[in-house]
Amino acid sequence: MAPFTLLLLFVFVFFPALSFADRCRPNDKITLLKIKNSFSNPNVLLSWDPALDCCGWYVVECNETTNHVIGLTILYDQISGSIPDAVSDLTHLQDLRLKKLPLLVGTIPPAIGKLTNLVSLEISWTNISGPVPGFLSNLQNLEYLNLSFNKLSGSIPASLAALPNLSGIRLDRNRLTGSIPVSFGQLPGSRLYLILSHNGLSGELPASLGNVDFDTIDISRNNFSGDASVLFNASKTTTTIDISRNKFEFDFSRAGIMAGSLITLDISHNKIWGNIPRKITDAVNLQFLNVSYNRLCGEIPTGWRFKYRASNFDYSSFFHNRCLCGSPLEPCKP
Repeated sequence: MAPFTLLLLFVFVFFPALSFADRCRPNDKITLLKIKNSFSNPNVLLSWDPALDCCGWYVVECNETTNHVIGLTILYDQISGSIPDAVSDLTHLQDLRLKKLPLLVGTIPPAIGKLTNLVSLEISWTNISGPVPGFLSNLQNLEYLNLSFNKLSGSIPASLAALPNLSGIRLDRNRLTGSIPVSFGQLPGSRLYLILSHNGLSGELPASLGNVDFDTIDISRNNFSGDASVLFNASKTTTTIDISRNKFEFDFSRAGIMAGSLITLDISHNKIWGNIPRKITDAVNLQFLNVSYNRLCGEIPTGWRFKYRASNFDYSSFFHNRCLCGSPLEPCKP
């Protein structure tokens, strides 16, 4: 074996820390250490040793070509404190996830609004409070926004609809009030999902929502009222509609059914009236249906053509209505 090869082998075996070049950008390392030092009990960040390459640190992702930090994912830990302003110095960050951090408090700082390369932002299952900040509209590259399971309050900023690449919004399980902004009818793209459940939102749905071909819309467990039929259009490709546990009142018999795409439909616990549209039996992909606790009447349609269900929907899908009848409920009277 050549002497140079032996020397390399010696270095790799006895000095492994010197075997690889430090890819980490110095400014990124300084910033990450500031972030670590801003938290108490950062057990998940123990690998963040300044003597080591930050691109090899746990929960950090670097770009393979530029070596800039592009991902930071901190999950399931007891770190305490608030989101530090230093995060804004990670100027190439594309993915920021702070999830299941029950001791994370404070508000969403303006520093987040400076991360203009963000594609995905998740701050969920924390004790973050305050408003959903309007400065999030600065994140023009954002495709995914998840602020669920926090203590956020106030109204939904209309400016979120100005994000040109947004494909998904989750604001569920907060303390939000007010109505859905009219501007959400101009949400860009297609196959969008909007999840706003378990809040204190109210008012009528803006008619502009009829312009959006949602993949998923879940506005359940709020205080919405009025007509929700704007969400039902046979020409759309929606897979999931959940408007349950609100105060909606409209004629369900006029609702358009997305027969080719609908998988989940829950309109339960409202004041919806009329018949169940017969077209619903053509929804071959339908796997979950709940129309209970409404004011529906007429015969439950028969002749379901399920593609993935082995049996028809049972009693619990239809009970507690004004005068629905037919299997699986009581037979209709002559």
